Amino acid sequence: MSDQIIGLHDWFESPTGRYLLAWERSQFDLAVADIFGFHALQLGLPELDALGANRMPHRWLATQTPMPGAAFATDFSALPFQANSLDLVVLPHSLELASDPHTTLREVERVLVPEGRVVICGLNPTSLWGFRQRRGRSPHRVGSQKLFLPEAGEFIGYWRLRDWLRLLGFEVEVGRFGCYRPAFSSEKWLQRFEWMDRAGARWWPILGSVYFLVAVKRVRGMTLLSPAWKASRALANAPVSVANSSTLTRASAPKDEKVKQA
Repeated sequence: MSDQIIGLHDWFESPTGRYLLAWERSQFDLAVADIFGFHALQLGLPELDALGANRMPHRWLATQTPMPGAAFATDFSALPFQANSLDLVVLPHSLELASDPHTTLREVERVLVPEGRVVICGLNPTSLWGFRQRRGRSPHRVGSQKLFLPEAGEFIGYWRLRDWLRLLGFEVEVGRFGCYRPAFSSEKWLQRFEWMDRAGARWWPILGSVYFLVAVKRVRGMTLLSPAWKASRALANAPVSVANSSTLTRASAPKDEKVKQA
């Protein structure tokens, strides 16, 4: 297991890995900055501070094995939190690295409060990077083609993941793709193909090598309570009946003006 972790860490230090993390960091910063609450959790990938732009008072990083910087280690399919206790959970490639991604997602739904949010990024199997991963796993591969992302399991398709979320009661609010350049091992060649990010976003958006989405947990039959100040304002502006009057009169006069009784 330790060899796999080292291999994955080395991959994120490569030009392609840094290119991926830079794009994902910008997406996470944009998405979590305006999500409010008290408790936020990141599952996996300590190389990326996905909660760095969030302002919740309690933020934790959990990994599957003890790592520097992690608050605790846990099985992602059995989180040590009560039901309806977290406001935000982020999963940077956590589903690809989980032994049971569907159970992990179900566990995330359990610990999120109603209207809580989950933010997910994953590698797109329908992309150049996804093709390379499939080729590395093929028993009939030619040559010494290696896995594109060490330790990763099956890449989960974007539309497949949306179906999983829908069945668990989530509503997808944001969905986008990115990282259209080929996976070069050279920084020089990676920069030469920078134009593919602009062209890909315009001409073949669903073929980005990585996808990013934000979903909110919906609960049927739940009624959101308005803030107390809104209720007070509504009562202050409500119509009031005047004693001994045959009609209803709206109380819109200043407070210091007394209502004369008939």
